[in-house]
Amino acid sequence: MDKSRNINNIIKADLYRHGGLINVRDGKKTPGFRFMYYLRKVSNHKKLSLLGIYYRIIFRKLTFKYGYQIESTTSIGEGFYIGHFGTIVINRDVVIGKHCNIAHSTTIGSANRGKLKGCPKIGDKVWIGTGAVIVGNIKVGNNVLIAPNSFVNMDVPDNSLVIGNPAKIIYKENSTEGYINYILEEDVLKK
Repeated sequence: MDKSRNINNIIKADLYRHGGLINVRDGKKTPGFRFMYYLRKVSNHKKLSLLGIYYRIIFRKLTFKYGYQIESTTSIGEGFYIGHFGTIVINRDVVIGKHCNIAHSTTIGSANRGKLKGCPKIGDKVWIGTGAVIVGNIKVGNNVLIAPNSFVNMDVPDNSLVIGNPAKIIYKENSTEGYINYILEEDVLKK
């Protein structure tokens, strides 16, 4: 699959997460999708190309307008959903899997020293609530719900609910059921 088709499929998956939307024009009315659209475009175009410059100007304006501090070099899987505008800070070395949700006032950052020095790796279908802080060289598994205002600085296994500060991990099958919605299946993207 060529690079432009791949980025278009990623954008389609991001768009569909916003209530099943399929028209980019409609999606751009939603701050979370609008920001991710331009983030994807910036990451797909060379810095000094005409389109690269154009997309970077818009992306920079949206960064300040919405309060999202997410660099275009951050590894974010398809189907990323930002529910509300408001401060979101994600370190550029963070890795986020497919079909994840993130709410406002959230920080995903690095630890600069100690045994947790580094950035988190977040799996697929992870829901991150308002005010959550996730830091350090930790792994958050698949199908994990991180409750609002939780502080996470430890590995989290698949199928878990994380709550509190300090964080408490509770095993819960289908923990993100009803929270992670409108997933565009890969067979649809191939068309």
